[in-house]
Amino acid sequence: ELIEKLEEVVMIWTKQIRQVLVESEQIRREADDAGPSAELEHWKSRMSSFSSLLDEIKSPRVKKIISILQAARSKTLKQWKELDSSITIAANEAKDNVRYLYTLDKFFGPLANGSPVIVMEHIPSLIHTVCMIYCTSPYYNTSEHMTSLFLKITNQMINTCKTYLCEG
Repeated sequence: ELIEKLEEVVMIWTKQIRQVLVESEQIRREADDAGPSAELEHWKSRMSSFSSLLDEIKSPRVKKIISILQAARSKTLKQWKELDSSITIAANEAKDNVRYLYTLDKFFGPLANGSPVIVMEHIPSLIHTVCMIYCTSPYYNTSEHMTSLFLKITNQMINTCKTYLCEG
């Protein structure tokens, strides 16, 4: 009876974790003119969510329940292990992407607040840094991520130029 109750709890957790994973994979809705700092904020938020979830999964209470079910050779653990692995991968991806995107942080200020001349001065270094991310990041080096990042950089450049023209 205890094993059945614990299996029910694990199945509820499994369903909740699956929901988090599904939601994290959905296309995100952003403003049409979102800048590159929005990309960093997205990954920071995702890193926080998945790190918290990992902390919960690794808590003594959860570990105790899982070890009891392992001793009972519960069938629910196969799904649990797959989800645990998926959460770990998602947390590692988010953490890694934040680390790489932070290398662009020094460009966000000049890109958002500088004149078009200042923006132009920073573009070669910015592009070089983006290329380094593409070449070295195990997760962020997809065309989807790069396209999203370049779109946000372009948006920021356009917004900066609009602001400059309207103030001039």
